[in-house]
Amino acid sequence: MIGTKNLKNRQIWVENTLKSLPRGLKIIDVGAGECQYKIHCNHLDYVSQDFNQYNGVGDSNALQTGKWDVSQIDIVSDITNIPVEDRTMNVILCTEVLEHVPDPIAAINEMNRILEPGGLMILTAPVCSLTHFAPYHYCDGFNKYFYEFHFKRLGYEVVEITANGNYIEYIAQELFRLPNVIEKYGNKSFIVKLLCKLLLKTLKVKAKSISGTEELVCFGYHVIAKKLVN
Repeated sequence: MIGTKNLKNRQIWVENTLKSLPRGLKIIDVGAGECQYKIHCNHLDYVSQDFNQYNGVGDSNALQTGKWDVSQIDIVSDITNIPVEDRTMNVILCTEVLEHVPDPIAAINEMNRILEPGGLMILTAPVCSLTHFAPYHYCDGFNKYFYEFHFKRLGYEVVEITANGNYIEYIAQELFRLPNVIEKYGNKSFIVKLLCKLLLKTLKVKAKSISGTEELVCFGYHVIAKKLVN
């Protein structure tokens, strides 16, 4: 169904990327939260990091998870001050985290510090997101140019930068959400729900003949960058 594959697309991409890594590499899952990808790292030397302050309720505003289990976290620290020695990690995984960091550039700099030359940084983050995990939500998201600029600055080769979804799918996602948002903040509306269904059917048909709209907006970007050996 159009507009519903944001999470699934990301999960499949991360899982496949992790499974393709050679056995025995040291990987740190930065901002790991509930460690959802740990199960795909059985062939790797896995360690998780998180600041462990989000509890599922947050400040009770916007979108919250209700429950949030961080009991599997190995390293509790700020993302800009991870107690790991320089250049000791082969791979860094950081998924849907940077929008929750007050200073994402400082976070990338810190991840760069602990990654060995030749190592891989695997990142995902939204391009445009609704407020979630509040109050720990500081930025809507990041365009591909953010990654291209900062990885070039740090001396990386961008191996892959793939758009997840496109403008049409993003709009469809929000049309799915719209009736629930109206109900939460106002009253149920049969007319809105009906109009959203009609628009979704129209978008599904139109999407087949439209391409290239990811340059306007998409769900987010999937990035693999390799740290060059100086």
